[in-house]
Amino acid sequence: MRDFDHFYTSHRDEIGRALTYTFGDSSLGQEAVDEAMARAYQRWDTLGATANPAGWVFVTGRRWGLSWLRGRRRERKREKFVVGDELARGDKGEYRPVEFADHLDLMNAMERLTVDQRTVVACRFSLGMSVSETAQALGIREGTVKSRLARSIDRLRYLIEERS
Repeated sequence: MRDFDHFYTSHRDEIGRALTYTFGDSSLGQEAVDEAMARAYQRWDTLGATANPAGWVFVTGRRWGLSWLRGRRRERKREKFVVGDELARGDKGEYRPVEFADHLDLMNAMERLTVDQRTVVACRFSLGMSVSETAQALGIREGTVKSRLARSIDRLRYLIEERS
């Protein structure tokens, strides 16, 4: 299980961050990644040999989180995620630090996207998956990934500019 330990320490935070962006809720994102990692540990003998175990953990965490939300939608209101030291990609794909206010604007805008849109954005920019990897992980076509991503980015730009 030494390989799983390395996988866990290498990928837990980035998958947790992607799930947090997907759900717009830091607690749910962290709980989902923990649940998915526990399931990955149980299946590591076969999962560790696959091409994209991080994608499997992300999708498993997303499914678990969506199930949890459906069951408790009326019981809880989502809390806002507030952290100031995240990274974001610039226009040319390079990473740059996000200012605290920028991060809050992004999280508020992300909350106004659909879960499907947030998921594609999280896979592509937080997890760094390619279009092909995202499509395979989510079980959708590459064209669907591209169109959701384009619409999501346009919507995010509009929402963030609207707040400025």
